[in-house]
Amino acid sequence: MSLAEDSPLHSSSSDDFAAILDAELKSSSSEDSSQEEEEEDNDEFDDDSSDEDASEEEFPEEVRSKRHKVDELKDEVVSQGPTLLQAMKEVLDTPGPSVNVKICPPHPGFIKRMCMRCGMLEDDDTGVAFGYIHKDLRLGTEEIARLRDADVKNLLRHQKLYLVLDLDHTLLNSTHINVISPQEQYLNEPHPLEGLFRLEKMHMLTKLRPFVHTFLREASSMFEMYIYTMAERSYALEMANLLDPEHVYFSSKVLSQDNCTKKFQKGLDVLLGNESNVVILDDTENVWMKHRENLILMERYNYFSSSLRQWGFSGNSLSERRKDESETDGALASVLNVLRRAHQMFFDPDLGIDIEKRDVRQMLNKIRSEILSGCKIVFSRVFPTKFQPENHQLWKLAEQLGASCSTELDPSVTHVVGMDTGTQKAQWAVRKNKFLVHPRWIEAASYLWKRLPEDQFLVPPQTSEKHAEDSKHATEE
Repeated sequence: MSLAEDSPLHSSSSDDFAAILDAELKSSSSEDSSQEEEEEDNDEFDDDSSDEDASEEEFPEEVRSKRHKVDELKDEVVSQGPTLLQAMKEVLDTPGPSVNVKICPPHPGFIKRMCMRCGMLEDDDTGVAFGYIHKDLRLGTEEIARLRDADVKNLLRHQKLYLVLDLDHTLLNSTHINVISPQEQYLNEPHPLEGLFRLEKMHMLTKLRPFVHTFLREASSMFEMYIYTMAERSYALEMANLLDPEHVYFSSKVLSQDNCTKKFQKGLDVLLGNESNVVILDDTENVWMKHRENLILMERYNYFSSSLRQWGFSGNSLSERRKDESETDGALASVLNVLRRAHQMFFDPDLGIDIEKRDVRQMLNKIRSEILSGCKIVFSRVFPTKFQPENHQLWKLAEQLGASCSTELDPSVTHVVGMDTGTQKAQWAVRKNKFLVHPRWIEAASYLWKRLPEDQFLVPPQTSEKHAEDSKHATEE
């Protein structure tokens, strides 16, 4: 069997490594055969072997025993990814009778407590578990650094970066069948709509986000992609099969809550990519406390009514209204444009920086800072009383998007952000023909990574009674 032909991994790095391993296996096999023939010939002419010669003859048996252990694991892990294959290659690289069979200082990693290089059994819990590659695999710190360096160099050579994708509310939305609302009962009918899956054994309905298949196909040409979810592994694998039934995008690169090295936190320590080469798409910022600069925060895909209730929203869900996100203007289509630009900027031949020293986070910050560039914003009765405006999340978000913020009105102000038209600042904006927009205008720009038309977020006029009440308190701003 050819690993290069039969490996289900289709990334350039995996294909390259499978070909290398094929050659190593053939080379090792031929070397062992010729070595055994040579030893048989020597035995015919030298019956008086010394003690030193006899002790040397023990080494080939040690090596063959170690190879036998590796062979037992080969069929189980050969399709699991380049990390473990590379570790196996290290074992196969061990020379013949001159090998010094001793405990590694240090062990590169373990499978079922057995060192992948020397074959020794150890109770060593150091390093990081890579259970998504192989359920019993744990790699040491030095080996992780070595593999990470090799994988990054190979990926950059193929002009690819890493993309980590959340599942729920980012690529899809799921609900239990027994909690759907009366308006959603039509979903129980056979084939009610495209992208909806009924998972009987899990008692769930799953709806894929519009544009997701196009997104994955196009993103895969620029990124090596991982799934990373806080859900259970069984659910993660089921969703991966819906998104990638041919296993061309993710293969074994599906991480779940079991792979987190810190409770309730996702981390990049279980990936082979450097932080400077990783982009993350997730709808939840708090699970990426150490990697916020890598994160593109996604607008949540709340298709089912249970999702709206989960986040405390009222009103009818998309499924209850029998509507869905736009494929052309939805969140995935918008973020794909951001990914294209970040990828183009990273691999710009005119950048003048060694490609291995480039940082995709700098590209993301630059793109983000251009979204509201040229806008000067004054907020009107948006922040709590006596709250320092510059410390508010909305103020900081506007500045991250490239806007400048102020507490004072002047001719250079372009936008007043408020929630009603009864304040002095709001009335000034109307008189001076400035934009008077709802705070959602800033939030939408952050989610979709583009400046949206202000007329979609205008502050609605108030009733005369409420207007009079607000005018009475307008001087309190």
